[in-house]
Amino acid sequence: MTPELTALTLAALLQCAQFLAYSVAANLQVGPKYAMGPRDTPRQLTGLAGRLQRALGNHFEGLILFTIAVAVVTFSAQATTFTAACAFTYLAARVLYIPAYALGWSPWRSVIWGIGWAATVLMLLAALF
Repeated sequence: MTPELTALTLAALLQCAQFLAYSVAANLQVGPKYAMGPRDTPRQLTGLAGRLQRALGNHFEGLILFTIAVAVVTFSAQATTFTAACAFTYLAARVLYIPAYALGWSPWRSVIWGIGWAATVLMLLAALF
């Protein structure tokens, strides 16, 4: 497995862990009756649960572009030390993004997000040149 595919696999596992953290926080906030019910009346999550929910949504968005970058680099046989470094930079940024969002690290949350996004874009550009 290429380093880029390893980073992608670890990013997917991170998303699984992130989903569990969000689920626990959300269930603690809304209670088991609402969580296991039909949820006909929407509830707005606040505090930690809301921040973990938004961080999870952001990871879904970022993971789509990162997956495309890994696929392009892998299928075109353009994997290099640079693209591997980009992939693991993305992964590290996503790991740091969770506490940054959950704990309200401003402006660091945005800086960390930007690093992960830039690493993904650089992987795509590296495949073209």
